[in-house]
Amino acid sequence: MEANLQEYEFNQALQMIEEEKISDEEKVEMLMEIAKGIQQKPKSSKELYNAIKLYDKALEICPSTEKLLIARVEAKKGTAYQAIPEDGLNNLNLAQAQYESSIPVLTELGVPEEVAEAEMNLGLVLQTLFGMGKVPITECITAYQRSLKVFDSKKFPSEYAILHNNLATAFLSIPMNDERSKMREAMAVQSFEAALKVVNLIDHPTEYAMLQNNLGNALQYASSSHPVENNLRSIEAYDEALKVRNERDTPLEFANTICNKANSLRNLPDDFDKPEIGNRENLMIAQELYRKASSIFKLNGDLAKVSVVEEVLQEVAQDLGTGKSGSREGQGFGNARIS
Repeated sequence: MEANLQEYEFNQALQMIEEEKISDEEKVEMLMEIAKGIQQKPKSSKELYNAIKLYDKALEICPSTEKLLIARVEAKKGTAYQAIPEDGLNNLNLAQAQYESSIPVLTELGVPEEVAEAEMNLGLVLQTLFGMGKVPITECITAYQRSLKVFDSKKFPSEYAILHNNLATAFLSIPMNDERSKMREAMAVQSFEAALKVVNLIDHPTEYAMLQNNLGNALQYASSSHPVENNLRSIEAYDEALKVRNERDTPLEFANTICNKANSLRNLPDDFDKPEIGNRENLMIAQELYRKASSIFKLNGDLAKVSVVEEVLQEVAQDLGTGKSGSREGQGFGNARIS
């Protein structure tokens, strides 16, 4: 029903543009608003492509003298390309081109907030392209930093938190094989902590849980001369995330976080005063957490994570059987960004 309604709105928009006795500028504004509405909850990529067609129509009829209006349409068109899951690389390149075309004009003629929004979206595109090996991560970091000049903690707490989360994950995505790796890890932790100063459990529960989960991952996998302290801090962060994430409402996020908590527990001794006796109790707690996570992943069809967790469970079983302390392998199951 909703998909049919969006298709109807799309066709009506095109018809109205031909019939309405309004200025071209007003038609462009109307097309943008309808396209944005179609984008809000698309049921398939078809709606996103329909939104792009409306943006293209808007650009077609927009007077060439209306440079700011053209830039605004281009920036919105970039968000539509960015949201299409198929043909990822091509659509990301198209989104990047829209942002890079619009940002200079928005900077010159627009308001700071719309420039910062475009920079934030460009950063997300570049971060994904970096994961594909297409651009250096420094381009993404620079875009986020430019956005943060406008989206400060007082006026724009949600945007500020999102940017710091994404900035932190960008720092952590750089290979940790040089002398500056510890500094980048510290900067990532600082970014997560900065974001957590402006969001809280009551007013921003989703963002709060995501940031706590990602902070826990950053602490757990950081190179440090104090690994036990870092693992303890990571468990505190995961427990904060689990105040929001639960098996009923957010099962996959819940499973991610309990896996991450189990990873930390595998690296903690049962008795800090006698680390030589091992960590059998913590291993058994971790084992139960992994089992619960595996069942949730299986129930929700995430077979890739089921495979990873089952492999870890075999390692834990071996550690319990031999009496040896467990050791962390691999990476956390954390969420990378929000958008």
